Amino acid sequence: MKSTTMSRREFLALSALSGAAVMTGCATNPVTGKKELMFISEAEEIRMDSQASPHQFSADYGPVEDPALNAYLTQVGGSLAERSHRPGMPYTFRVVNASHVNAYAFLGGSIAATRGIMLAMDDEAELAALLGHEIGHVNARHAARSMTSGILAQVAVAAATVAVAEKNEDWAPVVAGLGGIGAGALLARYSRAHEREADALGMEYMVRSGYNPQGMTGLQDILVKMSHGKPSAIELMFATHPMSQERYDTAVKRARSEYGESASLPLYRERYMDSTAALRTLQPTVDEIQKGDKSVGDKKLEEGLSHYKAALEKTPDDYEALLKASKVCLALNRPADAQSYAAAAKAAYPQEAQAYHVEGMAALYNSRYDKALADFNHYDRILPGNPNTTFYSGFALEGMGRRSEAGAKYKAYLQAVGEGAEAQHAFSRVTEWQQW
Repeated sequence: MKSTTMSRREFLALSALSGAAVMTGCATNPVTGKKELMFISEAEEIRMDSQASPHQFSADYGPVEDPALNAYLTQVGGSLAERSHRPGMPYTFRVVNASHVNAYAFLGGSIAATRGIMLAMDDEAELAALLGHEIGHVNARHAARSMTSGILAQVAVAAATVAVAEKNEDWAPVVAGLGGIGAGALLARYSRAHEREADALGMEYMVRSGYNPQGMTGLQDILVKMSHGKPSAIELMFATHPMSQERYDTAVKRARSEYGESASLPLYRERYMDSTAALRTLQPTVDEIQKGDKSVGDKKLEEGLSHYKAALEKTPDDYEALLKASKVCLALNRPADAQSYAAAAKAAYPQEAQAYHVEGMAALYNSRYDKALADFNHYDRILPGNPNTTFYSGFALEGMGRRSEAGAKYKAYLQAVGEGAEAQHAFSRVTEWQQW
């Protein structure tokens, strides 16, 4: 079967369409009804979403294994999407296991909210505001419009990198453990103008769906307060969704004026609390993970590991805590401990891909090349299309003395990624082995 993974070259060409005059054309903005220059078709939005979103969901430790909670999110989000300007998009909704505070949407309507933000909200109207805002980005085609303007901060999975490794070379061994992406590498960075438009659309959709517009002001209030009280937990959300006091003030004004007659609509607090009851039992675990993330961000690795261990004392099979403990152990050069944590994560959530990659890295540290290769192959079966898997599979094959197979992997990697330490290694080996 032909691979559908977008190569780095294809993505860069797509990002530079305005200069190349390829696929040029006008499209009607579904929100404004006006004609505008648009290089990305709706079909392309959906295709790019289907390629990239599974990798970001895995980087966020996969959807929570709580069918009722994911069904609840789907019900709320689906109601909003039906009343949006693009009801025919293939929207999907899920809560992901990441403990930081964030929510995001991909171009084709794949939407996620972290368990961190789910625990921060107080009622269903705030959830409707959150999902309505993300649906607003999809409806206004913000990511596609940014791509057309040549300013998209989103990257293709074929060229994905890990932000933490860029900041600190000591973290380089952990790169592949993150599944090749991390710190929201696949997420679009929106402008303040985009955020204002998504806020307005989100309030419109939630009121159409029967929610009190105070849900939007409540959500904005939470985010502003968290930016002061827990800035590290909300850092990524603010990087991708610029926040300001002005956005909160605008929401308050709009709720009172434009939607003043809707002030009696319900907030559905009790329904939200009932639907998130199981998740809220994990609040102490999430708190420890957030503390661990802050310590790791401050390069206090031992302290961070102690918080992840505290989280595991509360919830021994927490997938995120297990994998974060494993990654820190890798960074501390404790591959045996790293492998133990990763194996426990695999047992806790066997259908999620990331643990296989982390355990594969730990196996490489221990020169267990056959084990590493098996893990990388398993990862690739669950979640194909990550070029880092290709590289480290080649590295494992090289360690096993299987040069021909290793060279083939390295060449495949170089077709997707043309720079960086891994690319240099792959190029040097293929050249040394005369496999061009």
